[in-house]
Amino acid sequence: MAEASATTHNWYIFKGDSRSELPLPPPPPWRRFGGEIRTPKDPASGRIPDPSPQERRRGERYQVEDPEVEMVNAALLLRRPLLVTGKPGTGKSSLAYAIAQDLELGPVLRWSVTSRSTLKDGLYTYDVLGRLQDQQLHPGSPPDISKYLRLGPLGTALVAASRPRVLLIDEIDKGDVDLPNDLLHIFEEGEFQIPELARLADGLEPVEVPAYDDGLWVPIVRGKVRCHEFPVVILTSNGEREFPPAFLRRCLRLTLPEPSPDKLAAIVQAQLEGDTAEPLPAEWKPLAGEFDGRRQTQDLSTDQLLNALYLRLLGVPIDDQLDQTAQRLKDALLKPLTGGQST
Repeated sequence: MAEASATTHNWYIFKGDSRSELPLPPPPPWRRFGGEIRTPKDPASGRIPDPSPQERRRGERYQVEDPEVEMVNAALLLRRPLLVTGKPGTGKSSLAYAIAQDLELGPVLRWSVTSRSTLKDGLYTYDVLGRLQDQQLHPGSPPDISKYLRLGPLGTALVAASRPRVLLIDEIDKGDVDLPNDLLHIFEEGEFQIPELARLADGLEPVEVPAYDDGLWVPIVRGKVRCHEFPVVILTSNGEREFPPAFLRRCLRLTLPEPSPDKLAAIVQAQLEGDTAEPLPAEWKPLAGEFDGRRQTQDLSTDQLLNALYLRLLGVPIDDQLDQTAQRLKDALLKPLTGGQST
């Protein structure tokens, strides 16, 4: 992002440069949920783990531009989900990691949606068969129900905390047609209930349940999970289908274009130069130029260029015009994602 933008737009919280200094302002009156923040009996079990080195690297090397910064900050201030659309390889998922890294919000809670995904999959899982088997093996001592429950990524994101978590709902357009409407209620209310806990006779006592993060446990009373700060929700879509107007009305929307040649060069330098002892050789530019020419008529992803360039750095002569084997390998690496053949 240009330096002028970082100094002119004082409402920016997320800046994309890991230099965030502003605290998160209060939410709008209609987006205040007020869930009670509870501490586990063992404080260590309530500590959010640190992101992995791979996750940090993904967030730090994301090349953010002004339109993305503006929409992310609008979503942060309004406490609204951000629906990010664009072709594969434009950085939709990586944006979530950049936000988490820049604002120091811990590991990203990722929910990869499939055609079989349901709302409950994202909220929590309950191993009812495992509990029944343990009851049969130990009939005199009922097993602790918390051993058979686990919050999902969406359920963990809604746990009351002083700082929000980043939730990535990846490829929501692959999900069931009812999933967006099911999510709509959760996003509006900021809460959900676990019936298996709500039915307990001693429901006033907190039951500690494992969260989606390994080692993180959450105290839950009467089976209700209600957020204190609305999570930073990033939903990605490849544009494979349309969403209901009621769902779109409650989301902010961002469309990521294919990277320009300048941004493509910045992506290459950020992703590859850090892993080599020397700057990238000049030979990468013709290969990047050929990739840019091919994607004008073919559906290609930036990942394909990175794969080809990395092989080139290792000495594989894929840009040798006189080597048929090299040309065949390059065509395979830059094969269109949908329809047609590379030329």
